[in-house]
Amino acid sequence: MRIVHINTHDTAGGAARAAYRLHSGLRAIGQDSSMFVANRESDDPAVVSFAPPQDLPRRLLRGLRRRYLQHRLARYDSSSRVAAELFTEDRTQHGAEPFRQLPAGDIIHLHWVADLLDYRPFFRVVARRTPLVWTLHDMNPFTGGCHYDYGCGKYRNHCGACPQLGSRETGDLSSHVWQRKREAYEQVAPDRLHVVTPSRWLAAEVRGSGLMGRFPVSVIPNGLDINSFAPRDRTFARGVLGVPLHAKVILFVADHISVPRKGFSALAQVLTDLAGLPDLCLLSVGRGAATSNIPIPHLALGPLSTERLLSQVYSAADVHVVPTRADNLPNTVLESMACGVPIVGFDVGGVSDMVRDGITGLLASDGDLAELGNAILWLLEEPAARAEMAKNCRRIAVEEYSLEVQARRYVELYKAILAKN
Repeated sequence: MRIVHINTHDTAGGAARAAYRLHSGLRAIGQDSSMFVANRESDDPAVVSFAPPQDLPRRLLRGLRRRYLQHRLARYDSSSRVAAELFTEDRTQHGAEPFRQLPAGDIIHLHWVADLLDYRPFFRVVARRTPLVWTLHDMNPFTGGCHYDYGCGKYRNHCGACPQLGSRETGDLSSHVWQRKREAYEQVAPDRLHVVTPSRWLAAEVRGSGLMGRFPVSVIPNGLDINSFAPRDRTFARGVLGVPLHAKVILFVADHISVPRKGFSALAQVLTDLAGLPDLCLLSVGRGAATSNIPIPHLALGPLSTERLLSQVYSAADVHVVPTRADNLPNTVLESMACGVPIVGFDVGGVSDMVRDGITGLLASDGDLAELGNAILWLLEEPAARAEMAKNCRRIAVEEYSLEVQARRYVELYKAILAKN
């Protein structure tokens, strides 16, 4: 069975890491898995990179498309939140070129494909010749362009007057994107596309979607290498990082610290209230500078891509705080659990699939900073409860979120789909 994963990147970004981990897990159990990407960062020979044609006519056409798409979005620059949050179209500068280079496979497995695939030509051609699985890493495949709708809900029936674009026009860009996606999906028979979501929350959103609600949906959580992410010696980890052994260490991890959705500013407010707690220290990992003043000692480590080093950072922490306001199934929570570090976060999205209140961490009501702060404080001051949660985190990560568990669940799904096609 040949499985071809399509993702814009192979390792850069949370969705890419999740897709690449699945690809690696499938290969580890003997499956013929490859990746087709726009941007290749790894040296994996099973990853194939799209090569845009370089003849003059197609270079010119690509440039014209790029300018047109940029112009369509630029008209909302003065009123939108697009600078802070992603908004992507169903079209790209490449048109139909990427899928013409697509490796042959028995299953085509889509992941995060923004800026790589044009929906209408892709679904018109590829879905008719090869069954598709699509693992959704956010809401974008069934919205008019946003990746998280923050409760807007318009995507269920239509889009338009988009809050993220700052638009009041019913016929704005989001409306056009939504309509084109509908036309693209109408070309696909329900038995030719199977949607997978890593979280129960996202599965419910798909089922209520006016665009993708007619396709079958399965929930298969992301996985990770439980040997790379494992508890490390705390004394050694803190020594390497220069963190005092007696400190109470809070950890924050995100791809981009400055993305508002990830909640670093909320954590900064909470830490202001906790600043009187002795020996409190913050570790942060991620790109971008912290825009909020931190009232306690703060070690900003920047972006880290080496899994072994990341496991040392997790192991140095007492509590991992995930104050995200919208998320699917954050890799950082899985990584923290595998390293035996309890999590405190808001009860949103897929966070509550993993942060099981009182078992692997504590949940606060969405946006309730006082509740979040109290949960952090309680965990820091209850070492016995923290130790029990740490054991639960590691056990559940091994039992439910290992790469092998994830890969075998996908193999079962692939076989079931192929048996019907």
